[in-house]
Order: sequence, then C-alpha cells, then structure tokens
Amino acid sequence: MAQDHRTESDKSLLNQHTEKHFTAGEIVRDIIIGVSDGLTVPFALAAGLSGANASSSIILTAGIAEVAAGAISMGLGGYLAAKSEADHYMKELKREQEEIISVPDTEAAEVAEILSQYGIEPHEYRPVVNALRKNPQAWLDFMMKFELGLEKPDPRRALQSALTIAIAYIVGGLVPLIPYMFIPIARKAVVASVIVTLLALLIFGYAKGYFTGNKPFRSALQTALIGAIASAAAFAMAKAV
Repeated sequence: MAQDHRTESDKSLLNQHTEKHFTAGEIVRDIIIGVSDGLTVPFALAAGLSGANASSSIILTAGIAEVAAGAISMGLGGYLAAKSEADHYMKELKREQEEIISVPDTEAAEVAEILSQYGIEPHEYRPVVNALRKNPQAWLDFMMKFELGLEKPDPRRALQSALTIAIAYIVGGLVPLIPYMFIPIARKAVVASVIVTLLALLIFGYAKGYFTGNKPFRSALQTALIGAIASAAAFAMAKAV
C-alpha cells in the first residue's frame, strides 16, 4: 500500500486551492468529431440532392439513411481508435515491466536522465531514483508517463468513445434535415436548411472554441465557413450533373 508522505501543511494548502483546469478533453474531442461531421456531411448531401431537383421526401429518406450509416461508421472508428490506444499502452506496459526486472540499472539511468532534463542536479535526483527503485509500481508508472508519454487509458474509453461520437453525429446530422420534414418543396426546404445549419454551425463553432481554449468567435466563423463550402460544392456538382 502506498504511503502518504505529505505534511499537514501540504494537505491544508491543497484543500484550500481548487484547480480550475478543464479535464473532459477526450469527451469534448469525441463530441466535436461527431457533431462537426454530422452537421456538414448530411447538410452537403441534402444540398446536393436539392440541386438535382429531388423531392423533400427523397432527400429526407436519403439523409436519414446517411445519418444512420454515418453514426455506425463514426462510432466504430472511435471504438477501434480507442481500443488501439489501449492495446498499445498494455504492450508498452508489459515491455517496461520486463525491462525494470531484467535491466534495472539501465532503467534507473533513464530516470536520472529524465529528471536531469528538468534541471535537477545529480545530488537532488539520486534520492528520487533510489526511492523509485524501492517501489516498482511507482517506478513503472513514472516510466510510462515520463519516458513514453503514455497515460493509462480508461477501460471504458472505447465503448464510451463509440457511443459519444455516434450520438453526436446523429444530433448534428438531424439538424440540416429538419426543414425537409416540414417543407415538401425541396427548393424552399434547402433555403431553410442552409439557414438552420449555418446557425447550428455558428453555435457549435463558438462552443468548440470556448471549450478548447481558442477564440470562440473566430472558431464559430471558421466552422460555419467550412460547412458552407462543403454544401456549396455538393450543390454545384449535383446541379452540373
């Protein structure tokens, strides 16, 4: 069992100070991936079919089919990506465990080299190296994080990523299709779809910029511009054909 060597003063200071860092980065990343694709792909598809003079019912049917297929595809992609990360971590973890047992002196030298890169002198890092050698689990965690730059993945991450991306894609994908549910004439529905989707892209872009630390208004304009270019290109190609 790991011992807590912090003093009462340290504990008091930690209790008084509350960190305000944003820690849901992976979930936000999945939402961004799902919503951004969900808004732009069905939007471009619907605009393209409108350019080909298809009826609202056909566009809606094709759009819903695309949203369903896209959600499955994007969710599966998220699952496989997260699963690959977890498999890679476990492979490197096993390798590092074997090296700590078979070549402990070499691994200890690597710890010393890592600490020296932070400007820590030999007489300062030697006690740290010795302390880690006495605690194999802490030593292993240190090497995984500071030598390989790998964080232990959440075992639920793969399924969570798949569901988050898929749901986000569905939510985003339904937005440009809403006007086709209520307006039977495609030429009128596409105008409403453009307005609704661009508004959604602006809101989504602003939120994305806010949560990722970028300029929200700039992010909103960039996101809306990308969506507009995608739909305009699809509309023009369909019209030309």
